[in-house]
Amino acid sequence: MTVIAIYLVITFGLGGLALALRLPPLVGFLAAGFVINALDVGDVPQLEVLADLGVTLLLFAIGLKLDARILLRREVWLTTSVHMVVSVVLGGAALWLAAVAGMAMLTGQSVQTIALLAFALSFSSTVFVVKVLEERGESHALYGRVAIGILVMQDIIAVVFLTATSGHLPSPWALALVGLWPLTRLLRKIWSRLGHGEMQSLFGIVMALVPGYALFSIVGLKGDLGALIVGALLASHPASSELARSLFHIKELLLVGFFVSIGLTGLPDLPTLGVAVLMVMLLPFKAGWYVALLAFMRLRYRTAILAGLGLMNYSEFGLIVVSVGVSAGMLASGWLVEMSIAVAMSFVISALVNGRGHLMVEKIAARLPAQDELKLHPQDRPSDAGDAEVVVIGMGRVGFAAYQRLSDHYGLRVVGVDYDGPRVTRLKSEGLRVIEGDATDLDFWHQLRHSESVHIAVLAMPRHGANVTALECLRESGFSGTVAAVARYNDEVQWAKDHGVDIAFNVYAGAGLELADQVGGGTAHGVGDHRADDEWTDVPRTRGDDGNAGHQ
Repeated sequence: MTVIAIYLVITFGLGGLALALRLPPLVGFLAAGFVINALDVGDVPQLEVLADLGVTLLLFAIGLKLDARILLRREVWLTTSVHMVVSVVLGGAALWLAAVAGMAMLTGQSVQTIALLAFALSFSSTVFVVKVLEERGESHALYGRVAIGILVMQDIIAVVFLTATSGHLPSPWALALVGLWPLTRLLRKIWSRLGHGEMQSLFGIVMALVPGYALFSIVGLKGDLGALIVGALLASHPASSELARSLFHIKELLLVGFFVSIGLTGLPDLPTLGVAVLMVMLLPFKAGWYVALLAFMRLRYRTAILAGLGLMNYSEFGLIVVSVGVSAGMLASGWLVEMSIAVAMSFVISALVNGRGHLMVEKIAARLPAQDELKLHPQDRPSDAGDAEVVVIGMGRVGFAAYQRLSDHYGLRVVGVDYDGPRVTRLKSEGLRVIEGDATDLDFWHQLRHSESVHIAVLAMPRHGANVTALECLRESGFSGTVAAVARYNDEVQWAKDHGVDIAFNVYAGAGLELADQVGGGTAHGVGDHRADDEWTDVPRTRGDDGNAGHQ
């Protein structure tokens, strides 16, 4: 227990230090791994198990929110394929030139070995990218969906690679996995009877680990991919997003072990650090190719840049590729340390770059040649609020409630905005005036200003980070109307007030106000006028969905 206590103290301390320096806590967790390694504290064998559990639950949660149709889009499968080929060719060329120049560890390596290293560097980290998207609340934004689609395609390629290098094909019983489809239909019925407590969370963990990870591993397939597929098969259940929310903090805590474990792989020496720095210097080219390919696929520069920056890192799968190379005698064991350093450094750099905010991306996109809006991807064209007086950002339960109250009770012309395409389509079919758009997009607010009738903006997104970004873009665009924002915690309410939000509203406080109004038979005023009443009462679940998908 003493060793575990030391691990926890160092990890918590460095995570807190990173937070104090306004860096993502995962930077501190990565540093903790190297510090623990340098201090030679001792091994905690359970850490690897916790890390694997975190990654498995992460992929299961991705599956719960994954629209499989995104994989069929050319901006996903074609971009993934071309980018991987380009990365292997150009990355291999860069490593070969370094070998010719006499860089230690690369000198004397065969072309096959260098190609294997370049292949390992072509993957991006699913764990890191999804964590960044979740912190921003943008996993359902177009660039987030594209990035996740690319990551899933890379996972599929990883399965093919591991199968090809293992020397044996998956078990013939792998064909029986098609039976998961009818099985999940039965499991959904069981799920519906579990309620909303710990049994639902336990159900999710069992699904991720048993028919997901364990079953796929038994038949010779990648267990993590199994967790993702089972999650996708269960995604149509009405409570899928609620389950993803209930697993969120468990998953986040377990992933701390994943980031710490990277630093435990080994300590760098000077030659190792030199090669790792060379690998990190290739990151801008990796991001640049993503941007170029996605822009060629008719996505806006902003969308392409956000996706490219998100994918600008190396993957934990690179460690697996190198491990396979070491086992096959193609690489020296020192390359595991090399790759772990490169992965850790890429996470730090990517965290710093992605933490700069969307306004940096807007400024970069503004310097690029103009794009013909009519030729852009249909989901990436600017939206117009028309003659609306109020715009509600985020059409989940809270946003839907605000929309109905402002429209039906106060008679205002309201337009809802959400970047979840299926949700927008569904709400339109129910007669609501909803447009697809991204409030973290500065162009959206510029377009909004063209409609002089809009004088109220309601930020009803569940993630505080998404509301912060939207507010920055709103102010940058020159919007001078009334701004209202929802929050889940009092410190978020205080932050909103300190940054000029006219109405900052705690949705949980609203529940108490609504309950008091119902009991007292009266009508609350002031803050109560903005209550999210049907989040707890009369909104059908098919309308409001959840607080994690799209802009809640």
